[in-house]
Amino acid sequence: MSMTRSEVLALPVTVDVLTAGKAFGFSRNTTYELIRSGEFPVPVHPYGKGKRRVLTSELWEALGVRPPE
Repeated sequence: MSMTRSEVLALPVTVDVLTAGKAFGFSRNTTYELIRSGEFPVPVHPYGKGKRRVLTSELWEALGVRPPE
């Protein structure tokens, strides 16, 4: 299940990869497959030991979502 525009705009500065995958409508397995293959639609940044995060601004850009001004 993907996220609504309002949910995506309410995200914090960074999100975990599963939240980013959910924003695209990807399942957990698909998210990890795309990350492993280097085909995830946004850059995935290492964060701490074994953790990865996505910048929300990059997620917004890939989804074509802009916050209201």
